[in-house]
Amino acid sequence: MKAVGLIVEYNPFHNGHAYHLETSKEAAQADVVIAVMSGNFLQRGEPALVSKWYRTKMALLNGVDIVFELPYSFATQKAETFANGAVSILDAAGCDSLCFGSESGDISTFFQTIDFLEEQQRPFDENIKRFLKTGVSYPKALALSFQQLSDSEKFLDLAMPNNILGFQYIKAIKQQKSTVKPMTVPRKNADYHDEHFASETIASATSIRKAIFSTEDGKTGIDQFVPEPTKQLLKEYLQHYHVFHQWENYWGFLQFRLIHSSPNELREIYEVEEGLENRLLAAASEADSFQEFMQKIKSKRYTWTRLQRLCVHILTNAKKTEMNRNLEKASYLRLLGMTTKGKEYLNKRKKDFSLPLISKLSSFKEGEILLDVKAARVYSLGVPTHLKKEMIKQEFQQPPIFIK
Repeated sequence: MKAVGLIVEYNPFHNGHAYHLETSKEAAQADVVIAVMSGNFLQRGEPALVSKWYRTKMALLNGVDIVFELPYSFATQKAETFANGAVSILDAAGCDSLCFGSESGDISTFFQTIDFLEEQQRPFDENIKRFLKTGVSYPKALALSFQQLSDSEKFLDLAMPNNILGFQYIKAIKQQKSTVKPMTVPRKNADYHDEHFASETIASATSIRKAIFSTEDGKTGIDQFVPEPTKQLLKEYLQHYHVFHQWENYWGFLQFRLIHSSPNELREIYEVEEGLENRLLAAASEADSFQEFMQKIKSKRYTWTRLQRLCVHILTNAKKTEMNRNLEKASYLRLLGMTTKGKEYLNKRKKDFSLPLISKLSSFKEGEILLDVKAARVYSLGVPTHLKKEMIKQEFQQPPIFIK
């Protein structure tokens, strides 16, 4: 059985994701679609709209066959580390190919850019350091460094978010000496960060979430942008948990963590560096909301995304000693869900997997999975009190979701 891998967040699964899924499966001539999906906290440093279990259901009901969780220690990271973890999981699970969406849509430009930068590695790194000294963020310094080295149209635009991720996926494949074949398809209509609906049927997850949070009852007119299973599962989640997750749900807990921490304690948290602890403490005592807090700590040096990730690490008490243990490859495959076809693939191939397969958390209590447990406990703080135990219990006892 031929498998194509997708690296996703599905926050939530929408029509653009459905297009990517079908196009990828067709381009790879695959029998099975395997998704590596971020857990309850995401790469941009945000809580997922709904839990990973509901997003797994969305994926399976919309055409994915197997869903593995991308561990917290990779999911809440910069693009390079995020890519390392995701690619290592697809490789360990025997995927033949990885297909990602990009602004470029042309795989040859990715290889040409990587080859060019390998030849120009020293001046590229020197340029990055020089731009960082001017106070710009790392992603901005990377883009400026590349632009200074070459303005050729045959290379990637490394200022575009999906191009950056695709670039890092291919770098990870090369570094890990993986046999996974990278492929790309152009993103359709909506840009990654679009906050407004760009067409009649395709919208970014950002604009969909913005629409959902614009009204209290979640009735927002997003129906034309999401498949029916997504629509039903969002409705079900809101009815059961009475909430869609966003940062403001967690502001009180973050503020409490900050005002009860010393500068020395904060310096132990992953990504707290260069005196940021003092800026965080000052803002925490003054801000009345997460939005206000972020406005106070934002600077040209640090992107909003980077600061949000830092806040997630403070919430989960993820320390540098924990997060730095392994940033190259994942150490397990946590199975969140499968279809009948996915189960058939697992039965045929799992003996050849190069990482242990975990189908129930209670049977595996070591390594980086402990960070996933902490993340799940923190995520449960966002639901009403009487439902917290249920959500935490699910983390330990939920078997992989099975869709026939």
